[in-house]
Amino acid sequence: MERTPEGTPVGVDDPYEIAGVCDHLTDDGRCRLALQHAGVDPEFAAERAADEYACHVGDNGEWAACRHYRSTTTDRKCERCGLEEVRVAHDERRPLLEEHHLSYPDGEGTSHEITVSLCRWCHAKVHQSFARIDDDAEPDPEAVAERETRRAAEHEEFGFDSARKRFEE
Repeated sequence: MERTPEGTPVGVDDPYEIAGVCDHLTDDGRCRLALQHAGVDPEFAAERAADEYACHVGDNGEWAACRHYRSTTTDRKCERCGLEEVRVAHDERRPLLEEHHLSYPDGEGTSHEITVSLCRWCHAKVHQSFARIDDDAEPDPEAVAERETRRAAEHEEFGFDSARKRFEE
């Protein structure tokens, strides 16, 4: 299993198996990095410009072949157990989901940023044991309880009381 620089497991053998589509890929298959941020890597941008900015990885999904590949999660549920995030406005409690990094610098100056969403309970299990991201897992009972507490608060926020009723109390 892959490990962090500190030696803790990241929960996968190959981060690219879990990774999603490149963040720089546009809907029409072009490289947004080369189009909008050519100064980051002028040589790379020139190569892409010569090919009408087409993503050189294309549909084959061999993301490791691109030196600018990045896949950061936008999911609002845990990749491992499926627990969904519930955020209540103006609530300072710690989020249920955290970004889990699958890729770390390789010592040769290259690294791809690959993140997925994990609930903080699965995140701890992955880093503190041999739990894997692709395990068939159920949400931790404590996680479910916390989610339901937040859902109750969310529903309370949605409730409507007339001003008359509020001031009578």
